[in-house]
Amino acid sequence: MAGIGFELRKILKKNTLFSYLEAYGLAAIIGSGPWALSILALLLIGIISIGRIFPTDLIIQFLVMVTYLMAASLILSGFFQLMLTRFISDLIFQQASEDIVPNLVGCMLVISSIAYALGLGVSYVTDLPNSIEITMISGLVILNNLWIIIVFLSGMKAYYKILLTLAAGYAIMVGASLLMPTNGLLGLLQIFVGSQALITFLLLIFVFREFKFRRLISFDFMDSKRAFYSLAFCGLFYNLGVWVDKFVFWFHPDVSFNVISIFRASYIYDLPIFIAYLAIIPGMAVFLLHMETDFAESNGKFYDAVRTGASLDEIFMYKDKMVMDARNSLYQIFKVQGITLALLLLWSDQILAFLGIDQAYLHLLYVDLVGVSLQVLLMALLNVLFYLDKRYISLFLISLMMVLNFGLSWLSIQLGPQFYGYGFAIAMLVSTLVGIAFLNRKFAKLEYETFMLQRS
Repeated sequence: MAGIGFELRKILKKNTLFSYLEAYGLAAIIGSGPWALSILALLLIGIISIGRIFPTDLIIQFLVMVTYLMAASLILSGFFQLMLTRFISDLIFQQASEDIVPNLVGCMLVISSIAYALGLGVSYVTDLPNSIEITMISGLVILNNLWIIIVFLSGMKAYYKILLTLAAGYAIMVGASLLMPTNGLLGLLQIFVGSQALITFLLLIFVFREFKFRRLISFDFMDSKRAFYSLAFCGLFYNLGVWVDKFVFWFHPDVSFNVISIFRASYIYDLPIFIAYLAIIPGMAVFLLHMETDFAESNGKFYDAVRTGASLDEIFMYKDKMVMDARNSLYQIFKVQGITLALLLLWSDQILAFLGIDQAYLHLLYVDLVGVSLQVLLMALLNVLFYLDKRYISLFLISLMMVLNFGLSWLSIQLGPQFYGYGFAIAMLVSTLVGIAFLNRKFAKLEYETFMLQRS
């Protein structure tokens, strides 16, 4: 995310109230923009279509099927995102930027093939019409490519152009659902997939215009001598760990129902967790603003000092500054997310009433709000560990979160409704505490490990 860090620092140098608002706003949009815009667009489509499509069960089917597409594409593309990001960072450091686009195209070909095979395999166990199956497979392939291309946004300077492209694409999706003649579930899915294809194509054009290249396709990013497969599993397990509690509730017969074919939803779990995830936006803004400016800068100075043979006193000074910036960034995230959490806990009943949701969901919403707030802290801790190149510690931490979220979510169903959501919240709490302990230990031994240990 170095690119956004440079942009934010440039904005903050103006040192005005508006510049701070602009920086926090940009950080919030970059951090959660694609997700937030897509969710808002889907909600608008649902609201618009309820009055035009009958029965309304079709709207539920559409939203559930799109949710499965999002989950599957994020989990699958997660295997490639961090690995590809690290590979590209190494290319930039080696001043080999002409290899960036070929490896992007190579990655897109690989992930498209896997997504197509996965979609085709799932289609054999569904009883959906062929037209819907083809649309779903196309959507899975397109979304995987979209998430991969978004990896490149951090290396581009045209952030506002990209955000406007996302906003325009989702606006077209909402407008098309309102103006175009509907064709039931198939029509809604085609509008969604077509809009994602348009966004993907436009963002790909930005990438091709930003980077020069001499060949079109390369698979160097998969070379075992240059690739970091530990990062690949970090990305895979993190996305799987974030979604696994939803899968547990979706496929447990006591707390879910069949929506269409093999696709299920949880009548009690889905609404509160969706509302709770909106609470991450302020935390994400602070996360990006502090982590990608103060901490990223001090981290770079520390390792530059090591590489250029600076004096030991200078190295210690830069290390102390980096530790201080990391702690301050984590404190700022904790403070802002804590205030957001307190306000949302205070207003939760009004929020549910405004949305027309039964107050029986209130207790679960409380628990989910705490869980997603802890998830923001966990993301910040992982970010610091990635900067320190502690990949295997990060992999352990992510695996711990995934296993705990799965096991405790299943246990919460066995214990009864009063325990729903605690599996997710406790998994995030334990993982965050373990992450803090690991980070403190690694900062204490940073000089030794930087100088004495080989690549791990």
